Amino acid sequence: MNKRIPHFLAACLCLQLFGAFVAAGAANEKPNIVYIMADDLGYGDLGCYGQQLIKTPNIDRLAENGMRFTDFYAGSTVCAPSRCVLMTGLDTGHCYIRGNGKNNLRPEDVTVGELLKDAGYATGLVGKWGLGHEGSTGTPNRQGFDFFFGYMDQHHAHLFYPTFLLKNETRVSLRNVVPNEGKWGQGVASEKIDYSPALMIDETLQFIDRKKDEPFFMYLAYTLPHANNEAWKETGDGTAVPDYGIYKDKPWSNQDKGQAAMVGYLDDMVGQVVDRLERHGLIDNTVIFFTSDNGPHSEAGNNPTFFNANGPVTGIKRAMYDGGIRVPMIVQWPGKIKAGSTTTQVAGAVDFMSTAADIVGERLTVPTNGISFLPTLLGKKRQQKNHEYLYWEFYEQGSKQAIRKGKWKAIRRPMFTGPIEIYDLSKDIAEENDLAKRNPEMVSTFEKLFADGHTANPDWQVKGNSISAAAERIEMREK
Repeated sequence: MNKRIPHFLAACLCLQLFGAFVAAGAANEKPNIVYIMADDLGYGDLGCYGQQLIKTPNIDRLAENGMRFTDFYAGSTVCAPSRCVLMTGLDTGHCYIRGNGKNNLRPEDVTVGELLKDAGYATGLVGKWGLGHEGSTGTPNRQGFDFFFGYMDQHHAHLFYPTFLLKNETRVSLRNVVPNEGKWGQGVASEKIDYSPALMIDETLQFIDRKKDEPFFMYLAYTLPHANNEAWKETGDGTAVPDYGIYKDKPWSNQDKGQAAMVGYLDDMVGQVVDRLERHGLIDNTVIFFTSDNGPHSEAGNNPTFFNANGPVTGIKRAMYDGGIRVPMIVQWPGKIKAGSTTTQVAGAVDFMSTAADIVGERLTVPTNGISFLPTLLGKKRQQKNHEYLYWEFYEQGSKQAIRKGKWKAIRRPMFTGPIEIYDLSKDIAEENDLAKRNPEMVSTFEKLFADGHTANPDWQVKGNSISAAAERIEMREK
């Protein structure tokens, strides 16, 4: 019997080592990352952020199972620069693309796609890119993405029934008919057969199916609920959905029914992504982010006040008030993030690259204005670093700048020379009480920060006259 004791101990030791090996392997397994970004979805457009009229059960469920941010900011107040900030981790005072135009990312620009591809991830993008054009250095496949399906150009993305979409760098013909199609694929469909969001969710699910056995990063830049701007001018209908769904019998205008249905369709897409991850047993090892690229729009006949789309904050898309840049952010990671939690941590899209690097254990070696908010997600508040300030600059409407520093918010228009407005967001979330005249020292502080936050870029220059604060508020109330 004594002779068998060593064998027994050896067997126990082997089992312990094997168990430790398995546990270590599980601990080191790289989580999948899914970043879902809506287009022109407001801070108040979701049920979990106070929306009363539009139903968003799938997105709300992400918040129930994860963390909801109250003070999260988009990279910009319009499409292209917001996406550039997200992808490069540089704010609009430092990134290459600072406004909506026809610019292309350069070879030297490093994206989150490249970061995660180098970390061993399969990388996929479905939706609107907006940072490069066909044949340029800025296409997704040349900026770190193994797979791309969707719109290259943001003007093309106005059209939900286009004649083509891009799969990688090849045009895929669709059955829709668009008379007088523009150079970038934009226009108004006369025959509507293939609905682009439906094609996008199909490609999303197929990517998950293909990559289920390896770590993957999916950037889902869905185009809902952006307006169909060109169609509004021709037909008076700026929304684009196959039908009004549960809103068809509401005593609302068709425009409002369409807007609600677009948000609802987006919510269904999110639900399908979660269902497919669950089907493959991937949900517990997947970090899902959900956010928007900027605040709600008033384009193509949309009335954001009908749904209170910006919630308690003031302003809409193109504003530097929080309604233009404060957006929803929900993050779910079962077993890692406390279900149903809420954080007031001030963070933004500029932080995603740093956070992604932190999640996968990679050291970020490129310049960034971002700070990882992974400690906040994991409930390790004492380890969370804070921004000295978040910075934005914007070149439309005569140019504007904004800074969020702790509880304080400053806005300047025009850039560099205009008067500075200051708001205490802890007491005045709607930014109605300008404190600048009572705080000259703080005005001087923000004046220095506005200068410090900007680096010159020859492609982006201040032109025209700035819209005044009073005029902008009147404009926002009328819309």
